[in-house]
Amino acid sequence: MSQTKIPSKVASPKASFKSNEFIVYPAHGVGQIVAIEEQEVAGFKLELYVISFAKDKMTLKVPTPKVASVGMRKLAEADVVRKALDTLMGRARIKRTMWSRRAQEYEAKINSGDLVAIAEVVRDLYRSDVQPEQSYSERQLYEAALDRMAREIAAVQKIGDPESLKLIEGQLSKGPRRLAKGEEAAVVEETDVDEAA
Repeated sequence: MSQTKIPSKVASPKASFKSNEFIVYPAHGVGQIVAIEEQEVAGFKLELYVISFAKDKMTLKVPTPKVASVGMRKLAEADVVRKALDTLMGRARIKRTMWSRRAQEYEAKINSGDLVAIAEVVRDLYRSDVQPEQSYSERQLYEAALDRMAREIAAVQKIGDPESLKLIEGQLSKGPRRLAKGEEAAVVEETDVDEAA
């Protein structure tokens, strides 16, 4: 009977992040690795990424083996940013379910760290000037998603947050006309006729 030898150190698929690199941590958004340090915890040496979230004035230490399980990733590639920006121009998809359920779904999308999913939340919760006001909780989720998206796009394109917000708002304004409830039906019918033609 042969026994399989278990390697003393299992090689983990470690994403190689470097010091000063910007990353996305799903629960907090864009952060910057300020150091990679070693600490001894319960007799074991542990390598940690020290991540600074300047806007939130927060520092987080993530053990390198936990990077994959927490969903930490590099900034989005240019094609993902383009897809996210294109998503903003689509028609809002709002399910006819209770707000509490939709709010949970939006929260999950924001915390997924997926830029396109975050763009969907921004698109779905966006209100133009002629639309009715958002509720407080809608506004909170919208601003959280908008902030996450703007920070990542700013980091990817090496621009400031204000320029990133203008870019996002410009894309949102190119979407289907968003009007007050009474006017919406006419626009939908016009759109359907245009698509059929």
